[in-house]
Parts: sequence; structure tokens; C-alpha cells
Amino acid sequence: MAFASALAALVSTANAADENTSTTDLQEIVVTARLRSESLQEVPMAVDAFSAKTLQDAGVKDYGDFVALTPNVSLVEAESVGQSFLTIRGLSEVRNGQAPVAFVVDGVQESSNRAFTQTMFDLDSVQVLKGPQGALYGRNASGGAIVITTKQPTNQYQGYVSATGGSGGDAEAQGVVSGPILPDQLLFRLAGAFASRDGYFDNTYLGKKADPYEDVTVRGLLKWMPTEALTADLRLNYSHTNGSSLNYVFQSTLFDPARPCFADPNNPFGGPNPDPNLVSHSFCANNRGRDQRDLREVTGKVDYKLPGATLTGIFSYNTIKEYTAGDQFPYTASRDIFGTDGTQTQFFNIKNTSAEMRLTSDTKQALRWMFGAYYLRTSNFTSSTTGSDLGMGIDRVEYDPLFNSPTNPTLTWFTDTDVDKVYAGFGNVSYDVTSQLEASLALRYDKDEASQTVDNRNTGGLPPGCLPGIGGACERSTTFSRWQPKVSLKYQITPAAQVYASWGEGFRSGLYNPYGTSIVAAQNGLNGINDVLPSELTSSYEIGFKSEWLDHTLRVNGAGFYTKVKGQQYFVFLGGIGAQILVSIDQVRIEGGELEVVYSPVHGLDLYASLGVSASKIERYNLDPTDVGNWAPYVPQTSENAGAQYRFPISSSIQLLTRADFIVKGAQYWDPENTGARSAVELLNLRAGLEDIGGKWSLTSTVTNATNKSYNAEFVLGGFAQPAPGREWTVEARYNF
Repeated sequence: MAFASALAALVSTANAADENTSTTDLQEIVVTARLRSESLQEVPMAVDAFSAKTLQDAGVKDYGDFVALTPNVSLVEAESVGQSFLTIRGLSEVRNGQAPVAFVVDGVQESSNRAFTQTMFDLDSVQVLKGPQGALYGRNASGGAIVITTKQPTNQYQGYVSATGGSGGDAEAQGVVSGPILPDQLLFRLAGAFASRDGYFDNTYLGKKADPYEDVTVRGLLKWMPTEALTADLRLNYSHTNGSSLNYVFQSTLFDPARPCFADPNNPFGGPNPDPNLVSHSFCANNRGRDQRDLREVTGKVDYKLPGATLTGIFSYNTIKEYTAGDQFPYTASRDIFGTDGTQTQFFNIKNTSAEMRLTSDTKQALRWMFGAYYLRTSNFTSSTTGSDLGMGIDRVEYDPLFNSPTNPTLTWFTDTDVDKVYAGFGNVSYDVTSQLEASLALRYDKDEASQTVDNRNTGGLPPGCLPGIGGACERSTTFSRWQPKVSLKYQITPAAQVYASWGEGFRSGLYNPYGTSIVAAQNGLNGINDVLPSELTSSYEIGFKSEWLDHTLRVNGAGFYTKVKGQQYFVFLGGIGAQILVSIDQVRIEGGELEVVYSPVHGLDLYASLGVSASKIERYNLDPTDVGNWAPYVPQTSENAGAQYRFPISSSIQLLTRADFIVKGAQYWDPENTGARSAVELLNLRAGLEDIGGKWSLTSTVTNATNKSYNAEFVLGGFAQPAPGREWTVEARYNF
């Protein structure tokens, strides 16, 4: 009620201040959801689009910021810098798995989800496509796609610089410069960002912040236009990040009153029962978790206009190296609970090469079509270890185990190299049956030739013929393939209103568990685990509408969906051995919908609200049939957002920006057993700033989680919890030139 009253007062103030100003149309938003430029209101699918101005006004700086404003999409940021778990319409990402969305930057699809969590700045737009998008974007796009476009080079010299300071010792700087090398022919854009933070959480045993962070990102873009028909882009991207990792609290630890960070030696696990709503913001691990990620990427894109069509070629190569190290279960200062204590590390070396060719017809014709081919080769070396904690720190382990280390001997070594070769052909056709009725058909075939080579020093077991220290038959291979169709119909009731319906199928490729995890799992009482995880298959129906009212000042869009999932990917964690094991939930049903409203009653004022609802049900789960009927894990039951933004002049040269976002993360279960739900979380974000009316400068302050709500960002079955940050504030100064 207080929020509604505040909105009403804001509307009343705006009307009083602007009673003689005519209302203005909502800004038209152009999207590329179907790999061609179209108006948001014309595309027959649920799309949330954020323009460059919207992103700047909302203070979007990372992946989670725009996700919070998108109904039926949620994000868990936990464990390490490159690790995040996205859920979209009930389809969830899990550890060591792939996201249920395609992630596309400047027309190039990112091949690894460990590249998703980069610093977001100098963006032109973000589009979140919901529902199966595999027919256009391929495997792993069964839940949708996130399409990001960065700012493009300009034919005039321009750019900006900004500096930010805030809580937790936050210090940030950004700079962008763009202009011509050869006017009208060769343009450039160079962008850089630096961020440093002491941290928000305390490690009370070490007397240090538990979550320091530092990131340097540099991005360059060249655009060459030698003729009217030919455009070529070259994009370079480098990111180096140092952060924290494994900041978990094991809730059932009973601490010794005489030594607060040490477990009670007589009853170390006699503490509270696991509870998703029990939150602790301090940590006691005797080893501070650390994470380092290096990302390098080069992409090229060429567009050549032919009579009636455009030929596009895309090439991309990127590498990601990420190293994570930290304390092991039970994350305390004690080193004698089991007679010893453990450490854990994980190292990834990922190399991706992709190429795509497609031919796209012109947009302004009754029959529109596009077809193409795609190739991807990805190589992922992964080593996962546990070690003996001798109180002398954690040795860096990458390509070789350190079984004989005098400071931190390796105890377990799970290492392999996964190689995927993906081949795909795709196409889509849209036809205006009448001036009001459009029919669309998209179809794609993906073939994923997956192989895994097991390191012959693996402590979890070896394939037959793969001999310790000698080699041999250490490789196994599997092929995953699938046709992914999508059919949609759109009926334009009026120029400002449409209804649509669609059906589509999607799949996420199967995956390998580290060889021998099924054996280790059985030894720890977890039976029915396979070393090869089958593909996840989805079949989804959607109906929706899009409309604008009141002379294009009110936009109301809504959609409903129904999805059947076979083999939904999930994971289980064995804390004692640091094992993360992928499993399949055999069949899940998900249904729900979204409703979004944007209203611009007077010049400068925007009111907006959205509601997403997802109801999930496990229908078959062979690993644990007692879970049938439960909610699927990592699926918020609701997601809500309501907010207002008002920009108005306070002098002839200065204007004021005020913005408030009220966000609700609905209740959710974290595991198929539904052992406990995290209650709904209500967050309030505030933003206010002074701006030059000519757009030269701005000074903006932001407060996120203004009410300092305490909640867990993640809760893992058994009582492993990672808290979300509390209240944060920043002040940013920006100058545009």
C-alpha cells in the first residue's frame, strides 16, 4: 500500500507540473529476435527489450540487473566469478551444465556460459527472448535467448568518461571513444572499464573481507564500409577478473563457544537444521576463496547486400581460463573434524571456434525467409581436486595433480577434456497470408558430436583399457542430435494490437560427468547416477497478445505458456568429496505466464509493472520416485516488478532524474525433495540524479536493496548457503563528449 501511495503521489505531482504538456508516445523499440530488424510490438513472441537509455537510467551494470526487471527470469550468482545459474520459464541452469538460453553479443553466439558474467557497459540494447528459440539459435536455447548489442562506431568523434565510488570500497572507472579513421568508410570504437571492491562480507577468522573483486575489461570494434553493399565488423574483447569463490556457510555446524570460528569437537554438526531462510553474512573458513578468470575473444562479421537479400558471415574464436580455489566442507577454521581438513580447486581451459553463414531476405515483402549453416568446436579441459589442508594455504593446481606436495597434497583428481563438434542447418519462413494474418515456420537440425578424454591419473576410476600413467583407451564419445521446429501464427487485430500462438521444441545437449563419479556416488549412497547425462528435451506452447492504448501512451503485453520437459538437468553435491554430479529429472511440467504494463501519462514520467508466474511439477523421477508431485528446483513461483521513473527540469539547464524499482523474487525450492522453500524476497532499489539537459554530464546516486533485506542467494541441499549482499550504494559522475 505504501508503494502504491507513493506512485499515486508521483503521478499527481507530475500532472501538476506538466498539466499543459501533451502526452508523448511510447518509444518504438526495434528488436532482432528473428535475426532481422522488427518492431517489438510486431514480433509474435514474448520479448523484453531494454534500450541504451533504459539501461543507463536503470543503472544496469551486470547480468543480474536487467534479469531482475524481467518477469519469469531469475539469476543465482554464486560460487565463483564465472558461475551463475539462470532460470527462464522454469528451465534452469545447473553447475557444470549449460544455460537454457542462447547468449548472443553483436550477432555472435557465446559458446560458454562462463563468459556470460562480464561487465556490462557501453550497450545499445538488451533483448530477452522467452520460449524455445532453438529453431533459430540452436541447442541449449530451449528456454530463450539473450541478445546484446554494444554501441557501434560513429562517424563523428564522441565518447564518455565516468567514475563511481560506493559501499564496500567500490571504485569504478569507464571510458569510451569512437570516431572515424576514414570518414564514412572505416570507423572505430574503443571502450574500457575498471572495477575494484574490498567486499561486503567478513571472514571473521582471517580478519579480512571474504569477497574482494577486481575486473579490467577492454573492448575494441572496427567497422569497415568500403561500399554501400559491404559492411565488415571486427570485435576484440579482453577481460581479466580476480574475485572470491566458495563463500558458503554450512548451517548445521555447531561452533565452540570458546573458539567462535571452530566447530565444537564433541558435536561438530549439532547446530541448526538446514533452512533456506537462515542467513549469515560472516564466514569462518581458514582459507579465503579466490577466483581468477581470463577471457579473450575475437569475432568477425561480414554483411553483403544482394538484390532482395543479405548474405552474412560470422566467425568467432575465444578462450576462457578460470581457476577457483577455496576451503572445503564444512567451511570452518577447524582442521581436525575428520582428523584432517580439506581444500578444493577447479580449473577450466575452454577454447571455442565457431562459424556461421546465413542468407536473409529483405524485410519489406510478403514472403520473408532466412536459411543458413553453423559450425562450432569447443574444447573444455577441466580439473577438479580436493587436497589436504595442512594450514599452509592452497597450492595452485591446473594440469597436474600435486599428490606429493609438502604444503597441500592432492587427495582426489577428476580431470578430463570434453570436445564438442556441432553442425547445424537452419531456416525460417514468414508469410503474410493476409494483411492481418502472418504464419511463420522455423526449423533447425543440430548434431553434437561429443567426446571426452579422461586423464589417466584420475582417482575416481578409469575407462577399461585406460591404464594409470600409461594411457590407452581413455576416450569415450557420444552423439546428440535433434530437429527443432517452431510454428507461430499472428493476427493483427488493429494496427496497435495483435494476438499470437506458437509451438516449438528445443533441446539441451547431453553432458559428461567426470568419469567415475557414478562409482563415487554409489559409494556415498547415491545410486542411479550415470557418467553420461542424456539430452534435455522440451515441447512448449505459447499464446499471447501485444497492444498499445490511449494514443500509444499505454502498452500492455501478456503471454501464457505450457512446457513439457524430459530429462531436466539438475545436480547433487557431495560435500565430503567436493563432487558436483549432474542428474536428470525424467519428466517435469511447467506452466505459467507474464503480464507487462508500461504507461507514460505525461512527458518525462514512466510507470511500469510486470508479473511472472511459473508453476512446476515433477511428474517422473526415477532417481527418487518419492519426489514425484513436488515443485522443480530453482524455479521461483512468481517474479514481480513495479516502478516509476520521472525526469523533469529544475532549471533552464539542469534536470532531475528519480527512479524507484520494487522487485519481488518469489518463493522457490532449491531441490527436488522440496525440503524447504526460500520465502519471497522483496527488494527496493532507488536512483536519483542531476543531469545536464543537453546531455553533457550527469551525477547519479543509486541504492540497491535499500531496506537491507537479508536473504540467501543460493541454498544447496544439506545446508550449504551463500548469502546475497545487503544494502549497497554508489555515486557516479559521467561526462559525455
